[in-house]
Order: sequence, then C-alpha cells, then structure tokens
Amino acid sequence: MIIAFIHPHIAFLPEIDAYQNFFSTFSIKTIVAGPKEIKNINADVEWHFMGTDFSKKDKTVKIHEYTSASVSPLRKGKNIAKKILNAQPDYRLFLNKYVEGQFNFKDKIPNGYRDMGIDISFLKPDNNVKKEFDFIYAGSINKERKIEKLFNLFTRENMKDHSLLILSNNYENLKSKLKSYQNIFFAGPVKHEEVKNYIEKSRFALNFILDEEPFNQQTSTKFLEYAALKIPIITTCYVWVKKFQQQYGGNYFCLDNDLSNLSWKSISEFNYSFPELNEWTWEKQIRKSGILEFLQSKFPELSF
Repeated sequence: MIIAFIHPHIAFLPEIDAYQNFFSTFSIKTIVAGPKEIKNINADVEWHFMGTDFSKKDKTVKIHEYTSASVSPLRKGKNIAKKILNAQPDYRLFLNKYVEGQFNFKDKIPNGYRDMGIDISFLKPDNNVKKEFDFIYAGSINKERKIEKLFNLFTRENMKDHSLLILSNNYENLKSKLKSYQNIFFAGPVKHEEVKNYIEKSRFALNFILDEEPFNQQTSTKFLEYAALKIPIITTCYVWVKKFQQQYGGNYFCLDNDLSNLSWKSISEFNYSFPELNEWTWEKQIRKSGILEFLQSKFPELSF
C-alpha cells in the first residue's frame, strides 16, 4: 500500500513526518509530492493538505486535510472559494471544529479532527544540554504574522545584550535587515528531529501569535514542544493559549499587546510551570482522529 502526501511545500507541516513515522511501523509506504506531480504518482491514497485540490477523482482514495483556515486579506472569500471549487474527497480531516466551521461543508462526506502533536522524544527533556541562547523563536516568519516587532525588541537597549535564535526558513530578507546586531542568530530549515536540541539550547522560548482569526484559534505546535521540554514560555495572550491553560494548566509569561513588559528582570522573576503532555503525542492524535478507521473501511486488510 502507498500513501501520497500532497502539499505545495510552503508551510511547515511537522504532521507529515509524524504520519510517515506512524505508517512506516505498519509497513505502509509513504511519499511526499507537490500538486503538479499527482499525474505521475501511482498511490492507493492521495492525502492532500489544503489549500486547493482541483484534480479529478479517480479510483484512488482521496483525503483532504485542513490544518488551518485561510488568512487575510479576504480570508472569508478564500474559504468560500475553496469550499466551492475544490474536488470532493472521500474523507476530510480538520485541525479542530473552528477550522471545520470556517468552511461549513454541507455534504455528507465523513470527517474527523486531528490536532497538532509532539514527538514522543519531547517528553524526555535532556537537562544536560548547554544553554547557548537566551531566547528561541521557532516557526514561521511569514509577513502576515507581523512578527518583526518582536524581533525588533532585540535591537534596543534593554534587550540587545541578550541573544535570540530565530529557527525558521526563508529568512534572508529579515537576516539582512538585522545583520548589524550580533545578538540575533538564524538557523534552519532543519530536520524535525533536530528541533528539540535547538530548543533545549535556549533559556526561554518565544511564542508569538496574533490575537486575530484564524491564528488565535489554531494550535501552536511549537508551544506544545516548548512546554513538553519545560522551557519557560513567553507568549502573546490569545484565545487558544488561554483555553489551553484553563484546560491543561501551566504558567506562562503573558506579553502585553505592545510588548512593553518584556524585560530580562520580569521574565527571570516569573514563576513558570508546565502541564503534562502525555496525551499530546502524534500517535495519540492520529489514533483519536478517526482516519485509521476510515482507511480500514477502504482497505480491510489494514490493522492498526
């Protein structure tokens, strides 16, 4: 059996590594390809990360996974267009009910929810790793996230004596803008198994998410990884973080809207705590999603 994961290689998708690791334990072959390569792929399952999928339906089982809703500008119009124009799959996976609601499909195609997760290795922090950076920001730096105002704090008097590692990709323009600041470092892209070590090299972890839809309704994988590794988290305060803290616990330094409360003294004196995240492994998220039962209904020979 072959599963082909289809995506345009724009967003960070750690779930693809997680799926590949999971299915490999059952001797299921997986491949990763772009949308233009579909016609050259011979697979039993086409698993599309949406986006768009205008490919014609054939005998191949087709899965559409919505890891997020569309972003501004015109995000609602984009969601409607995707709902109308995308090919019909055999099954849909959504990050959560919020994402499902943004598309509001009215057909009877079965669906499930697959939240973000962490690799099981993150549940075993290495406390002997030498700290090389004061702060780490790991993840996307796309312009719609408006994150430069956070990085600019490290060019100013009260923070420029503290080091910041930006672990991301496509950062050449930002790196050029900040090249005169010796306390700001860039790395990546790196294999997902290397991310853990970079986080553990850092004293504090930065989680910067706008309190705007859809960002504030979607799970932050890096937040989960920081928390699992018990790295003190400094975060913007938005809907998802507040709900997570209420449900799972932990204590995280909450940034003011203008970021004015970020100082070495304030974050060093804060009392951090961390939740238990044993239920957030990728395997458990995959097993809870309903996708395995769907695959077994199409391929009865499978056993998970």
